[in-house]
This record gives sequence, C-alpha cells and structure tokens, in this order.
Amino acid sequence: MATRKKKSFGDSFIATIEWFAAMFVGIVALNIFVNVLLRKFFSTSIPDYYDFGRMLLGILIFWGIAATSYRGAHITVDLVWGAAGARQKRAIDVFATVVLLFVVTVQTATLFDKVRVTYVDHVLTYDLNIATWPFYAVAWAGDVCAVALIAIRTWRLVFNPDSLHDTHFDETVDNIEKAALEH
Repeated sequence: MATRKKKSFGDSFIATIEWFAAMFVGIVALNIFVNVLLRKFFSTSIPDYYDFGRMLLGILIFWGIAATSYRGAHITVDLVWGAAGARQKRAIDVFATVVLLFVVTVQTATLFDKVRVTYVDHVLTYDLNIATWPFYAVAWAGDVCAVALIAIRTWRLVFNPDSLHDTHFDETVDNIEKAALEH
C-alpha cells in the first residue's frame, strides 16, 4: 500500500496558487463563451463584456506568472545552461531566479501603484459603472503570490534543491542520466 507524503506548507501554498491560476483560465473562457452565445443566438452581449474581459485577462496573466515562475515551466533559453557543468548550471539557475525575483518585485510595486491610482481616481466600467480597482487588486494579489513563489524557489534552489518539483530540472536530470547510460 502506497503512503502519501505529507505536503509542506510551501507545497500546499504552491498548489493553491496554481489552482487559482487555473480557475481564472476557466473564468476568462466562460466569459468569452457566454458572450459568444449571447451574441450569436440573442443578438445581445454581457454588459461591460470588453472591460471584464480585459481585466480578467490581466488577472489571468499575473496569476499565470505566479504559477509558472515556481515550476520553471515557462519559456527558457538553455544554450549556455546546457553546455555548463553541474555547478555552473546551479549557479546560473540561482542567478536567474534572483534576477526574476527582483524584476517581479519591482513589477509588483508598480502594479500596486496602479491599483492605488485606479482606486483614488474612481475609475469605473463603461456600462455598469462598476469600480475597476478590485480587478486590479486581484491581479496585484497574483503578482504578490508570484513574488512569494519565486522567493520559495530561490530558497529551495540555494538551500534544498532536492525539494524543487521542477519539470525543467526533472527532464534535464532524466536526459543527463539517459545520455550517460548511452555512452
């Protein structure tokens, strides 16, 4: 009988962030689907469809950044990394993750300013006059989660690389082992 390994708080936090990102994908798809049906069969549309779609897409992007930043599943260029030795690969990974942490932290501070300005200026949607700042705040929360996940990734890269659940790392290790067995 297989036993389940207890998830750490960090792993549970990461899984929750990924679940939220997936939920926002569904919400964006549902918004588009319902509006297309309404336009096709009833010659009407969701009020503020464009505003909701734009803001939901922004939310999706920032929560998607959070989900992909930890896993290392985003687009990467591995030309130098692939030619490096094991120690150099780890150094490159740590450096790249620290740079990513810095960039996303600055982005998060900038986005918070956008939330604040939108709130202070009382920006509303066109049709329903709904305040837009809560949408920006949810996107900002996704960016905050991205900073937290990148910080966890950085910590694990430096102090406990075995705890990373990284498809890039796993595939690379598998490829290295396969190449070693072939030679």
